[in-house]
Amino acid sequence: MSNLTLRTSVSLVFLAMSLAGCASYRGLGPEGTRLDAKNLQAAQTLDGVTLSPAVWPKSDWWKSLGDPQLDGLISEALRDSPDMQVASARAHQASAAAYATDAARMPTVDAEGGISRSRLARDQSPTGEGGTYSTVRNLGVNFNYTFDLWGGQRATWEAALGQARAAEVDQQAAQLTLAADVARAYSDLGQAHVVHDLAADDLKRTQQMLELGDRRLKSGIDSRYQFQQTQSLEASSEEQLINAAKRLRSAKIALAVLLGKGPDRGEEIARPKVLQPSAVALPSALPAELLGRRPDLVAARWRVEAASKSIVADKTRFYPNLNLSAAAGTESLLGDALFGSASRFFNIAPAVSLPLFDGGRLRADLDARDADYDLAVAQYNKSLVRALGDVSDTLSQLRAIGGQIDAKQRATDIAQDSYNTVVQRFGSGIGNYLDVLSIEQQLLQSQRQLADLNAERIDLSIQLMQALGGGFQGESQGLNTPSTASLTE
Repeated sequence: MSNLTLRTSVSLVFLAMSLAGCASYRGLGPEGTRLDAKNLQAAQTLDGVTLSPAVWPKSDWWKSLGDPQLDGLISEALRDSPDMQVASARAHQASAAAYATDAARMPTVDAEGGISRSRLARDQSPTGEGGTYSTVRNLGVNFNYTFDLWGGQRATWEAALGQARAAEVDQQAAQLTLAADVARAYSDLGQAHVVHDLAADDLKRTQQMLELGDRRLKSGIDSRYQFQQTQSLEASSEEQLINAAKRLRSAKIALAVLLGKGPDRGEEIARPKVLQPSAVALPSALPAELLGRRPDLVAARWRVEAASKSIVADKTRFYPNLNLSAAAGTESLLGDALFGSASRFFNIAPAVSLPLFDGGRLRADLDARDADYDLAVAQYNKSLVRALGDVSDTLSQLRAIGGQIDAKQRATDIAQDSYNTVVQRFGSGIGNYLDVLSIEQQLLQSQRQLADLNAERIDLSIQLMQALGGGFQGESQGLNTPSTASLTE
């Protein structure tokens, strides 16, 4: 490059920088402010809950429920479920986009070579004679590079990288959600078996009452009307048993779907054991460490980070831009002269660009990035409030449900004793039919409510493991916690 060309290029750069004020982002900026977890008050709600620094869930938290079959089903779901395939594909998409953005920052070098054979018409021939043949041979190398003077290209890459990390954490969140869904579906299957057993036991009781009623009718103790009432009760119990069987089949199919298999897979699953609910306790580091333990919160923070980098990248579009392109090669009509000095060529073309007037397009784009940042912050704040609310609500319900179960168990035992007594009296021809009917319905209702409460406690235990992050730790997964420095830019 000649000294004159170099001086001209440098002059153009400084001239462009002096005109940088022509397009300005003055007056634009994001407004979102992240919530501080320490400012969210929860001490009163969580008062009285056991605190332990070791109570955070393990990565295989479902093993604490005490059923090896469940362990295998969750492993099967994490391997085969389409939900995990979708999450993996999305993470791959985001990673590829980050890779492409990083590649776009690099210079490009292209090599080309060619040969063309031509027959010229008379009016194309330099000699005015037709039928002239020519062969053109060429070799060349092209170079192009846009300088990242203001760090905009790097910021764009960092934004894409933040989105890729968020998608990677989303994959971890999908694993947690799937594991929790399988565990809850498995608990529902166990509950469906219990309900089916209760319905079968109820049908046996009504059939026993029907036999006793038949004897009382034949002895003249009861009327035909009372006997028909018992027959109606038996039919109703039979309908409840059919409904329980329907619920059981649906529970098996729902679990098979979560496993990513056909409905017949549900028929292969053995009856679940009685799952062991987790103890009601709370990590002593809550809520501060919850930020790094919940994958949805970590992903939301990465999206805030990415949005802030996008703002930085858009701001650099208001500044001068320098591009350098160059080409060199050789071209010749004669093969033996292709590498001769007369056939060689090269060119160097530095170019400076500066937005002077664009009708407000740059400001509109930057304003949109500010809005994206505000949205990312708002979604992060929403996730944080919801996360702490999930933990508090689940713990509150778990604390209360133990007392409910104890009280309902006592009521069920009393109803069972009362039923045994009244049936004995009824069979002896002493008791009243209405007493038997009333107590039998009380017993059935109490048994179902007790079963529902036990199932609810298991479900709440699973929800608590999920609310506490299910053993996710960003640093152990190779995911650094997003910094906060750029969030205030």
